[in-house]
Amino acid sequence: MHAHRPRTPATERTRRWFMNRSLLLGGAAAVATMTGCSAGASDTSGSASGGAQSGMPSGGPGGAGGMGPGVTEVKYADFTGVTTDGTVVDDLFSIHSTGVSTDAVVQAAQAFLDGLSTKVRRASVFDVDDDEWLAWSNVDGYEREGARMGDLTEKQRNLGYALLGAALSADGLAQTRNIMKLNAFLGDYNGGGKETLTEGHYYFTFMGTPSTTKPWGFQYEGHHVAINYFVLGDQVVMSPTFMGSEPTSATYNGEKITLFKPETKAGLALLRSLTSAQRRKVVSADEKGGTDMVAGAGQDNLKLAYQGLAAKEFTSAQRQKLLDLVGVYVGYMDDGHAAVKLKEVEEHLDDTYFFWIGETEDSSAFYYRVHSPVVLIEYDAQSPLAYGENAQMGGGGAPSGRPSGMPSGQPTGMPSGGPGGGGMGMGGTPTQQHIHTIIRTPNGGDYGVDLLKLHLETDH
Repeated sequence: MHAHRPRTPATERTRRWFMNRSLLLGGAAAVATMTGCSAGASDTSGSASGGAQSGMPSGGPGGAGGMGPGVTEVKYADFTGVTTDGTVVDDLFSIHSTGVSTDAVVQAAQAFLDGLSTKVRRASVFDVDDDEWLAWSNVDGYEREGARMGDLTEKQRNLGYALLGAALSADGLAQTRNIMKLNAFLGDYNGGGKETLTEGHYYFTFMGTPSTTKPWGFQYEGHHVAINYFVLGDQVVMSPTFMGSEPTSATYNGEKITLFKPETKAGLALLRSLTSAQRRKVVSADEKGGTDMVAGAGQDNLKLAYQGLAAKEFTSAQRQKLLDLVGVYVGYMDDGHAAVKLKEVEEHLDDTYFFWIGETEDSSAFYYRVHSPVVLIEYDAQSPLAYGENAQMGGGGAPSGRPSGMPSGQPTGMPSGGPGGGGMGMGGTPTQQHIHTIIRTPNGGDYGVDLLKLHLETDH
């Protein structure tokens, strides 16, 4: 058993009752708690139509999991992963050599851990099958575990960034860092969340011990980013990985930052390559909601039926555009393992579905989904929450009034978008200035769970 700070009943209350506490606050007041936008903090540094079958009302508690750790939090021992009907498809994954070395990420992880104080290291390391894997969220308002970047020395932080640099591609590292920067921009913009809306409120936790032969992994988590990175030999699983931002374009410390253009353009490029008959199968009749993401935090055992059109009905050119789209998301992991993952996706391309909600102009706010037995991708342009003219939060983090526009099935008295929806789209007109994305590995692949099971069955 690895040494780390034990979870006390009070800690479990903080994490598991986070959603219920937020709901009791109601309306925009809940938003302040959930996003860390409430004033007074000290300065220390939807539902997609017809698809979700989680047993919760559309937009309701855990409806799409943007709220994370809450009443829908799944224990590791109960994990099955995203499925279409509750039944895991067998024999999708296997233990094999990829031919892509993991030496660099193992060395970087060990260097980071060695650079931590004994106390922080003890609080940051868990067993490889710990529930901590599943206890992530893309929003603030609960107590995270691990090594907080804002509390580390510059040398220690640089070792953390070196680990991210080894695990991610250049684009992936830039995306992660820019999300952190725009998180700090948001804190400056609305005047609230002086602890959480910063570049420092991001945490590393480790499951198992870095090794080139034994299973281990790490999690990097904070507002609008959660990277789960599992390693077994030279195999890597980097899912679920959540990336989002509000705003998606701004100038921070003199640097112009724009996020999610590749995701936006690649989605539109695929949609526009379809014929009128194909589009009628892909584009939902439903209107774009404030939040439509269904597979966010807390939705590890989501039942999600395929929707849209399968790529077996695509032309060769359309299939390539689908692979290009998947490649944007997969391409945030290191180049070698990204190629391995993309090949895995290509092997199931005939059974890969493309689904869309919303308009199709360059500036439109829309939702799309790519879904196959081995990959689930969601892109969701959501309602403004704390940035822009229609934002629900005023300056200083003060709520600007009760949000309106509840999605269908929303229980009375709950904030629009609910605790879920990939993160609290709270009414108002959706915009590309607030985007959430996620990539998952269905059928037990998230967090490397299926690989770990195979490893324990064959090697122990």
